[in-house]
Amino acid sequence: MASRWLDLRWALSVLCVLLMAETVSGARDSSTRAHISPQFPASGVNQTPVVDCRKVCGLNVSDRCDFIRTNPDCHSDGGYLDYLEGIFCHFPPNLLPLAVTLYVSWLLYLFLILGVTAAKFFCPNLSAISTTLKLSHNVAGVTFLAFGNGAPDIFSALVAFSDPHTAGLALGALFGYLGLYVFYVVTVILCTWIYRWQRRGSLVYSMPVTPEILSDSEEDRVSSSSNSYDYGDEYRPLFFYQETTAQILARALNPLDYMKWRRKSAYWKALKVFKLPVEFLLLLTVPVVDPDKDDRNWKRPLNCLHLVISPLVVVLTLQSGTYGVYEIGGLVPVWVVVVIAGTALASVTFFATSDSQPPRLHWLFAFLGFLTSALWINAAATEVVNILRSLGVVFRLSNTVLGLTLLAWGNSIGDAFSDFTLARQGYPRMAFSACFGGIIFNILVGVGLGCLLQISRSHTEVKLEPDGLLVWVLAGALGLSLVFSLVSVPLQCFQLSRVYGICLLLFYLNFLVVALLTEFGVIRLKST
Repeated sequence: MASRWLDLRWALSVLCVLLMAETVSGARDSSTRAHISPQFPASGVNQTPVVDCRKVCGLNVSDRCDFIRTNPDCHSDGGYLDYLEGIFCHFPPNLLPLAVTLYVSWLLYLFLILGVTAAKFFCPNLSAISTTLKLSHNVAGVTFLAFGNGAPDIFSALVAFSDPHTAGLALGALFGYLGLYVFYVVTVILCTWIYRWQRRGSLVYSMPVTPEILSDSEEDRVSSSSNSYDYGDEYRPLFFYQETTAQILARALNPLDYMKWRRKSAYWKALKVFKLPVEFLLLLTVPVVDPDKDDRNWKRPLNCLHLVISPLVVVLTLQSGTYGVYEIGGLVPVWVVVVIAGTALASVTFFATSDSQPPRLHWLFAFLGFLTSALWINAAATEVVNILRSLGVVFRLSNTVLGLTLLAWGNSIGDAFSDFTLARQGYPRMAFSACFGGIIFNILVGVGLGCLLQISRSHTEVKLEPDGLLVWVLAGALGLSLVFSLVSVPLQCFQLSRVYGICLLLFYLNFLVVALLTEFGVIRLKST
């Protein structure tokens, strides 16, 4: 599934760039990284010539820092840390191996952050939303999971189309983009409804058993039931007492289960030590709704705190804080307004609810947690992309090779973690649907909505100029992969086996080899 995702994502990204880049066709760098003016431009921006950032390694040591800071090609489109400036401005040349080692270590820790966020916060909230709205796995995959995976890319597309040169599509075509996505979602919903109606009308009705996502408390009960000794008795209080607000908050923010800690291995404990800071931060910022618990994981002081912190995290992680620091009317930043509104809502919720009984609208916290965790995943994935791009500059990888390998993998890592975690926790249909629904959402809604918002600024005609053999290799690989799935999946009666996954992995490896050989000139068209 991972190779499938990467194949589709990279090929469609290239085609989308071709659609939006009429004025820069022929520039090699545009296939992997487009420099777009920000949505909130600052005054007095200098027009600096763009030079390939990989040339920094050929300069004198004293000139490298200034080159990194003044060259637009060395600036990241998003993220919070400037990794190239860290390597060439804060580390001497003889400590370059140390800098690379630290970056790789931080990269591995970002993978850990992605895994924890997806497993314990993103997927449980998605499961709660599906349970609350009574959605099938397919519908949840092409709607909420696709939106969670693709929402950050949609905002990037909106920024990209703020450039007048990229907003010139016919109005009818724009509505066609949006209408096609709506038609796709409606088709999935209707097919699901027809399938359920046929099953209800069948004489032999059998409900498939679908594994549910286990919470930590349920995992403890399952694992403890296999032991001869009940560890729970050791921690059960002799007298029941009413916890104070401070005690409820401290217990809710504690990511360590002492009962589980005692019976786990040393490897698990060492890994848990690295997870503790991440889990504490996520517990503080991301609410989680658990429909399987009697209280639905309602913690009044923590959930009220979430009403202030979670929206703040949303505006500060969306587009790396660009929208959060934007000043409304040139006076008040957006994040200040969010804090004031969240504090007022949290105060009302705190005094209108109790500790023992969840409120009637508690299920709305699942949507807030879903959005916040999705943006945490996007923020971590953006840092992964920036690190990989920095390593590509250090090792002098070409833009095309970097885009086909490190950047393609980095751009997909956040969604891949979400899909892998859902599949492992018993929701393979939801993950599989999101692999297709997320890409369709990004392309159709991203291009359609972005152009619709900017259509009044310019009516420039967009031309497709697929120059070069590599573009045709990418488009051909995409078409072949879709045809392969279109034929093989029905032939297997929609029961996907391990052989299907292996074939997709082999297909991706062959595509990558052919694309790289084409870029290096080994495979080329004969000139006539």
